[in-house]
Amino acid sequence: MSHTITVLPGDGIGPEVMDVALEVLDAASAKFDFEISRSTHLVGGAALDATNNETPLPKDTIEASEKADAILFGSVGGPKWEDLPPHIQPERGALLPLRKHFGLFANLRPGSCLPALTHASPVKNELIPNGFDVLCVRELTGGIYFGEPKGREERDGEAVAFDTMVYKKSEIENILHVAFKAAMGRDKRLTSVDKANVLATSVLWRETANEIATQYPEVTLDHLYVDNAAMQMVKRPDSFDVLVTENLFGDILSDEMAMISGSLGMLPSASLGEVKDNGLYFGMYEPSGGSAPDIAGQGIANPIAQILSVSMMLRYSLGETIAADAIETAAQNAIDLGLRTGDLFTEKNGETRVNTIEMGNAIIKAL
Repeated sequence: MSHTITVLPGDGIGPEVMDVALEVLDAASAKFDFEISRSTHLVGGAALDATNNETPLPKDTIEASEKADAILFGSVGGPKWEDLPPHIQPERGALLPLRKHFGLFANLRPGSCLPALTHASPVKNELIPNGFDVLCVRELTGGIYFGEPKGREERDGEAVAFDTMVYKKSEIENILHVAFKAAMGRDKRLTSVDKANVLATSVLWRETANEIATQYPEVTLDHLYVDNAAMQMVKRPDSFDVLVTENLFGDILSDEMAMISGSLGMLPSASLGEVKDNGLYFGMYEPSGGSAPDIAGQGIANPIAQILSVSMMLRYSLGETIAADAIETAAQNAIDLGLRTGDLFTEKNGETRVNTIEMGNAIIKAL
């Protein structure tokens, strides 16, 4: 089987962790007998530098991505470009337009804490003796961020600001199908998060979730109000399998989930579009963390989030699930062996501090 991907390394630590992730991808393709054709293009600050601050998203980057099965994205941004006009700053001028151009409506963010890393989590270790593994599925293109009308005006002599939360049933159905399918590939448990005791959009969300659930009888569906979900996330994160919610709630909960995992350097993410006839998705895959310009070029960044982004790409866009499983297992094996990049290293007995390349090589060896 042959696949085509577009590689966008970006800025900061992006290029160095991307190089290691691509070596893991090459090793997996050789072992599991599939081919990857890839082209590398500029995005973010790197594109701004190359175009004299004209654009963070060149036309050839978009055109190459249109021909690919998936986009493997690094990280963008940094202090160098913070004073530019907002519309051409790396994050706003590249990430958001890419999501819009490709109709990427579903954001998948795993939040996991391996048993060997529970000490790195701010959650009391006795609450998570075996770690946890949660997948947050967030709707990306609807809700209060995009609803109209929104604005600011003066009423009765004082400033008034307003936003509108809007969801169409079809938007809710689309994200729920993604979540149910993800749950089918895991422990078959799905928690839908809403605020149906207050919000009309959440009432429609819950009704729709119950309707869609009849199409997935193997999946156990339950519902939580968002405030309760936020509490349970820090009290018993190991009780969750897949969590699905709307844009605003997902924005908040996925960041909470990332924080309790212990290190952003371990967490990948995926943004998916409409499902294709073959059951796979066009998607963009990237680490959950930022470009970390303070450590860029030193070869010490944790590459695992970028490597696990490769695993998600193999699973959701390329259909290479055996290779995806193998990469995830290999990453866990490297951690179980005590290998730690600087963000994870605590000087405990059994730990060995490694750099970016050494961590990548250990994962390749464990494939």
